[in-house]
Amino acid sequence: MRAWTIIVCFCLSFSALSLSTVADEYAEMREMLEQCEVCHGKTAAPADDTYPILAGQELYYLYVQLKDFKSGHRTNEFMAPVVAELDKAQLMALAKFYSEQAWPNIGFDGNATQKNKGEKAADAGQCVACHLSSYMGNSRVPRLAGQHPGYLIKTMLDMKSKARNNAPSK
Repeated sequence: MRAWTIIVCFCLSFSALSLSTVADEYAEMREMLEQCEVCHGKTAAPADDTYPILAGQELYYLYVQLKDFKSGHRTNEFMAPVVAELDKAQLMALAKFYSEQAWPNIGFDGNATQKNKGEKAADAGQCVACHLSSYMGNSRVPRLAGQHPGYLIKTMLDMKSKARNNAPSK
């Protein structure tokens, strides 16, 4: 019985240490994350639908976008100053943090007309070639399923007009 008690105490102390390590993993990033929350929301599901949902987005994709904002390959008057002083490790840590969050349900379901119009546009644009038939993306391609419609429209228009021309899969 005494051996069992020692084993249980050891396991509990180890798990407590692990939990505090996980909780502390992003503690030094708290200030950066608070800055992100201003636009992207506390749960990384922004109220303004022209800002992207970050929670649950692909790690590599997020990292490349942050890196592109920093280098100027992708422009945005709000993002450029936010990432200007961040180093590669900080950019990766931010991408990792947001990629590990659960994708939020924003509650947009659309009506039949909107869905039909969206499906036709997606078929015409051959979106599934990169974003996959489920629109869940992969490491180099962003998830579109469940993203804010306003952000998707803005992004497609920016790409069409060449206002956004960074290579999302580089």
